[in-house]
Amino acid sequence: MKNRIFMLLSLCGSLWITSCTSHSEEHTERETTFLVTSPLTMDTLITKEYVSQVHSIQHIELRAQERGYLQKIYVDEGQLVKKGQLMFKIMPKLYEAEQQSAQAEVDFAEIEYQNTKTLADRNIVAPNELAMAKAKLAKAKAELSLAEVHLQFTEIRAPFDGIIGRFRVREGSLLDEGELLSEFSDNSKMWVYYNVPEAEYLEYKQEVKTDEDVIVKLLMANNKYFSYSGVVETIEADFNNETGNIAFRATFPNPDGLLRHGETGNIEMSIPLQEALLIPQKTTFEVLDKKYVFVVDEENKIRSREVTIAAEIPHIYVIAAGLEKTDKILLDGLRLVRENDEIHYDFVQPHTALSQLDLYAE
Repeated sequence: MKNRIFMLLSLCGSLWITSCTSHSEEHTERETTFLVTSPLTMDTLITKEYVSQVHSIQHIELRAQERGYLQKIYVDEGQLVKKGQLMFKIMPKLYEAEQQSAQAEVDFAEIEYQNTKTLADRNIVAPNELAMAKAKLAKAKAELSLAEVHLQFTEIRAPFDGIIGRFRVREGSLLDEGELLSEFSDNSKMWVYYNVPEAEYLEYKQEVKTDEDVIVKLLMANNKYFSYSGVVETIEADFNNETGNIAFRATFPNPDGLLRHGETGNIEMSIPLQEALLIPQKTTFEVLDKKYVFVVDEENKIRSREVTIAAEIPHIYVIAAGLEKTDKILLDGLRLVRENDEIHYDFVQPHTALSQLDLYAE
């Protein structure tokens, strides 16, 4: 009997110790100290990325200006051609004959005019006859000029330095007036077009000064950056009502000829933000595609609050709505708390909280 009483007392003692230990651990857990910070207000840069299309500053179609057989092609596809260099020649026989006929008419009208002038000087013919002879000569000269233009149109020369595109015809082809022969591009500089949503356009116009050059970078299709930076030079006049976008155009130097008309890529454009509200990305959590943070109220209780993200920088969110710079937000331990929990915390200065992130921002 004494042994049984002793065993019961021992068991009760063990349970009491375990209970005390459990309560002690629970109490310790509840008194965990969390880290809390506030949003940081500062000027910064955000980088936006846009799908873009690359265009030559001059890209034209080469077309036949006269009807006839293509007699000769003097260049090759992809060849660099100098201004004035002969590229195509349409068989000129018919136009040469027209030019010779017009020249003969000029010669005849010149002789007739000179004879009439001699007679008019002697008062043998009336002045009206001299005027008619002069007009006939002027008409013949005009027709000769037209024939010479037609003859010149049989030779197609480069209007500027550029690169010839794919041939649409071959030697011996019968060409109609206006038929496409090839394309011709000046790639010394490139125009890169990209579409910007309305909200970001307004942001850009409000933050960027009109006399300030906006520098952009081009990420090419091979996921490498183009060696030269571009400058935003113009914005189109109208928005596309279907997409809500407006087109920007940046100009890039292309001294090595790497970029060609029709290429694609991504434009990266940095936009300055004045007094942006910044928080670490790790302070947020997501519920049904919406972003939330835990805000600590005046009673040290946890309250979840939805925030709107204006932009994303590595490790940092720029807040558009939902927070004030005086709010205190939970910096870590988001999974250890629930709504309305009362917590103990240490406050971390916003600059310190951001400096611990893998980021450099100005």
